[in-house]
Amino acid sequence: MKTMSICIGSACQVKGSYHVVKALNEMITAQGLKDEIELVGSFCMGKCNEGVAVKCDDVIYSVSVDNVEEIFEKILRGN
Repeated sequence: MKTMSICIGSACQVKGSYHVVKALNEMITAQGLKDEIELVGSFCMGKCNEGVAVKCDDVIYSVSVDNVEEIFEKILRGN
């Protein structure tokens, strides 16, 4: 199972972590991946100035509502 950690610290909350979590959850459900991808909350990953931090496979992505789908596809491809 792949784990995606999403920062829910105060800076990422301001940048829209709630909406990113919601979008990721919807995409995981829509693609039938609930048994393959686990979303977990995390606190600061040190990327506060870059967007909502999402970590998967030791890579930290800077995610926004605008690029969440693109990043999700990148994660699924393993990039």
